[in-house]
Amino acid sequence: MSEPVVLFACTHNAGRSLAARVLLEHYAKGRVQALSAGSEPGSQLNPAVVTILAERGLDTSHERTKLLAPDIVREADVVVTMGCGESCPVFPGKRYLDWELDDPAGQPIDIVRPIVDEIDQLVQDLLQELLQSESC
Repeated sequence: MSEPVVLFACTHNAGRSLAARVLLEHYAKGRVQALSAGSEPGSQLNPAVVTILAERGLDTSHERTKLLAPDIVREADVVVTMGCGESCPVFPGKRYLDWELDDPAGQPIDIVRPIVDEIDQLVQDLLQELLQSESC
């Protein structure tokens, strides 16, 4: 059986979904495929999120914002939305989770840090759940 695919979707794909994708990829170590995209992709990554991830030893230099297109949703097993609202495409048979997280856009690093901490915990919880269901 192939690894599960998780798509993290938010508005700009520059902060929340970026952090979630990078963190899941880090923790999953190839056991889960992590994707991210935004309904209105930003022109650059959130510098505070990039700094916080770098402090944790996670490289974002190869990351770019991506448009949330129907094809990327189709390939996902789990779609985690983070504030993209009604612009997130919905497909039958997909598992959807909505993580209500503050938007880090334009916020100073001391406000962004707890947002990334919360994303980190949610990602670890989701990974544990996915790996348990894979072993059943």
